[in-house]
Amino acid sequence: MEQEINEKAKDYLTIKIADQRFGIPVLQVQDVLREQAVTKIPLAPPEVAGSLNLRGRIVTAINVRKRLGLPPIEDGKSCMSVVVEHQNELYSLIIDSVGDVLSLDGSQFEKSPNTLDPIWRDISTGIFQLKNDLLIIVDVSKLLENLHDKAA
Repeated sequence: MEQEINEKAKDYLTIKIADQRFGIPVLQVQDVLREQAVTKIPLAPPEVAGSLNLRGRIVTAINVRKRLGLPPIEDGKSCMSVVVEHQNELYSLIIDSVGDVLSLDGSQFEKSPNTLDPIWRDISTGIFQLKNDLLIIVDVSKLLENLHDKAA
């Protein structure tokens, strides 16, 4: 019975990147941070902003705009980070802003439409059509894949 409920309702942390609203499954989110001091890593791929120390753990900071080939955030605007775990490593996803946690009915989840911008489609598992907005669900694995290959 509990598994049935879990399949019907899913919780997502909403974030914004370049005026597009995204959802990250809450179970993948480790932490939400304000703008952090990031230490540059020599010879790292361009989307790797550097690393930061989060309660004694080293976390790789990823500039999501750079990762997706989007223009940088406007000067003077602050950004935020969402810390996620991927392959037993912590990553701080530097994004524009963080919104609310939404509990959505899994039956309303749809496959990403072909008309969705390829940049968004490549990192999504699907979408939810909200009243006035489209919520694209981020596939953290797709967003972070090939990072280790580039760094090696």
